[in-house]
Amino acid sequence: MPSGKRDSVSAYLVLSIAALLILAPYALSVLTSLKTPQQYFTRPPLDFPDPATTANYTALGHAGFGRAALVTALVVAFLVLGQIVFSAMAAFAFAHLRFRGRDALFWMYLATLMVPPVTTVMPWYLIMGELGLRGTFWALVLPYVLGSPYAVYLLRENFRQIPEELITAARLDGASAFDVFYHVILPVSRPILATLALITVVANWNGFLWPLIATSGPKWQVLSVATANLQSREVGNWTLVTAATTVAILPLLVCFILAGRHIVRSIALTGLK
Repeated sequence: MPSGKRDSVSAYLVLSIAALLILAPYALSVLTSLKTPQQYFTRPPLDFPDPATTANYTALGHAGFGRAALVTALVVAFLVLGQIVFSAMAAFAFAHLRFRGRDALFWMYLATLMVPPVTTVMPWYLIMGELGLRGTFWALVLPYVLGSPYAVYLLRENFRQIPEELITAARLDGASAFDVFYHVILPVSRPILATLALITVVANWNGFLWPLIATSGPKWQVLSVATANLQSREVGNWTLVTAATTVAILPLLVCFILAGRHIVRSIALTGLK
């Protein structure tokens, strides 16, 4: 076997083993969620459910998980929209607008990435209390809806790859800064915007600490908090708990399948720089 082909086979073998190790816990979670408690405790964990049951998912509906999923989806939708709009505008300003102190301001803003997010929980909690928003939907989204340093950095580096000639030509045609942003920058940046949207979904879909602190009660409870409460109530009922975790994971998998093409394209464009 030629050395190049042998190397390719070895690489695929290693990647396949790694994929199996990563996916095995999720597959086991799905299998367990389709079993009855009796099947779970009397059969080996890797046995397929016989017969499979959806009773655990039905029980989740009665436990209020449907509302928790809707609240989580609404929160994530607001955050995705806010991250894309505000981060893209800030990134455009840092990449293509010229003003005094632009680079210093950008690096100062980027330096906040070094601050652990947990240190901002208490200040935000006090701010939400002063605004009278504690325990509301807005308490869940306001701290994170106006963009983030990572998102601004990601988009700025991508926007800087756009040829300056395109922007200059648009300005010579009389386009304003907003026209350049909306009609030139955004249309050619769809792959990186899709990547940012997926990153935002993944980062916030299973967010736990801030939703736990900012709200109380079932009205604005998100999936991660609902799952933790379920696990504390249903001690040992692992078939029900794994059904809850499967519900929490499934939307992320769907998002990745839908946006995977854009992610690969954005990585390829970044690598051409």
